[in-house]
Amino acid sequence: MHVPAGDDGGAAGGGLSKQQRMLLDALAGAAAGCASRIIVAPLDLVKIRLQVQLEPVLGASAVSKYTGFTNAVSTVLREEGVLGLWRGTVPGLLLTVPYTAVQFVALQQVKDAAARFGWAQRDGPWSSVVSLGSGAVAGAAATVASYPFDLLRTTLAAQGEPKVYRSMIDAARGICREHGVVGLYRGLGVTLVEIVPYAALQFGLYDALSAAWTRAAAAKAKEAGAPPPPPDKLQAFTCGLLAGLVAKLASHPLDVAKKRYQVAGLPRSLRYGARVESRLAARPLLACLADIYQREGLAGLWKGSVPSMIKAAPAAALTFTAYEALVAWMLAGVEARQAEERQAGEGERRRQAEGQAQQPERRRRKGE
Repeated sequence: MHVPAGDDGGAAGGGLSKQQRMLLDALAGAAAGCASRIIVAPLDLVKIRLQVQLEPVLGASAVSKYTGFTNAVSTVLREEGVLGLWRGTVPGLLLTVPYTAVQFVALQQVKDAAARFGWAQRDGPWSSVVSLGSGAVAGAAATVASYPFDLLRTTLAAQGEPKVYRSMIDAARGICREHGVVGLYRGLGVTLVEIVPYAALQFGLYDALSAAWTRAAAAKAKEAGAPPPPPDKLQAFTCGLLAGLVAKLASHPLDVAKKRYQVAGLPRSLRYGARVESRLAARPLLACLADIYQREGLAGLWKGSVPSMIKAAPAAALTFTAYEALVAWMLAGVEARQAEERQAGEGERRRQAEGQAQQPERRRRKGE
């Protein structure tokens, strides 16, 4: 992620203080995440439905509710209407705000700390480690901050018709009543195991691809005798797209296990197939993955990978692009206000200087 970091850890760009830049990163990250979430919500719902289906998807049997990506989309539209594709969007948005905001703020803070030690040079020996480490720390911090919304989003998206819970609040009350408050954190450990390699790959690959793009553009400009061009939206979109695609594909089996933990014990209609048993929540991750492999084969570990790939790549690209654009827009606004304040201050100082210069003349006239 291309986030400017001040070398001294203080001002982070545009004359902003560390606290101001932290707030700017949080606002830009949250807004970018919300925009991306709304656009890709239908893909997320289909992915969840396929991931929690215990019956085969590929080579589907007669008892399989969904037999593929397009079949799942058409089935949801037929049985639940267009709005059914956006189920779980409210907790998804509430998840996105703290998750994305904390993610980008944590990322900026780790990079600021690295800059203070001189580790943040783009071509330095520590650049790859800083990119991977900052992405992992940012992902873990964001996950802990937003996890209950993630679990509620999955629950509402997976329940189908008839509804088990009428709303997000009803779902939260029902889960707390049955499992206690800790029920809202079922699968958190698995999620942290998943998000650390995913975020590290996503941010690390984004930085590596962006740096390679910048070097190639600079070399091309040098050949033409022109100055190096600044990073543009196409660069952010393309690098974010590729980074999101590779990271999501590599970590997908962990995401399948996470969804199973989150819906363990959910009493949804049997029309959707066998239910994930409550006792799964107490099993270790490796046992869960082994069970999926034994019962559903290797394909079971990548259930929902098609909508996941379709969703993850544009979602990452949209988030990175929107974030870069929002940060640039906010910084431009701050710099414009600072310029106006400087001009106003210079005008006031000129008026004061002119007034002081005129004082001897006024005193002379007063004496006459």
